[in-house]
Amino acid sequence: MNAISGDRLRGHLETMVLSILERGDAHGLDIMRQLDAAGCGLLKLREGTLYPALYRLEAAGMISVVRKEKPPGGRGAARLIYRLSGKGRRHLAKGRQDWVSFVEVIGRIVGAPA
Repeated sequence: MNAISGDRLRGHLETMVLSILERGDAHGLDIMRQLDAAGCGLLKLREGTLYPALYRLEAAGMISVVRKEKPPGGRGAARLIYRLSGKGRRHLAKGRQDWVSFVEVIGRIVGAPA
């Protein structure tokens, strides 16, 4: 299977990030790692794709920064730890419904089972 780039994830990345945060608080690099692991290494996200999505989600009130922590070794900038909000949970539920509809429609068009 070919790698899936950020362009192909457009419209779904925010739902995926909310889904990761539903499992627990995480910083950006951890979110990226969890997405990579869940995608079996096929999701090719860059920081320039993920971090703007995090900023949009925070500005929309779907996630919040709950604390800052120093990276291991105490070097570098503090990591922002994100948490899913109630509004984010509601948006995630809608995003999941939208995803199911999307897969069904595309499956019918391209002839693959949904």
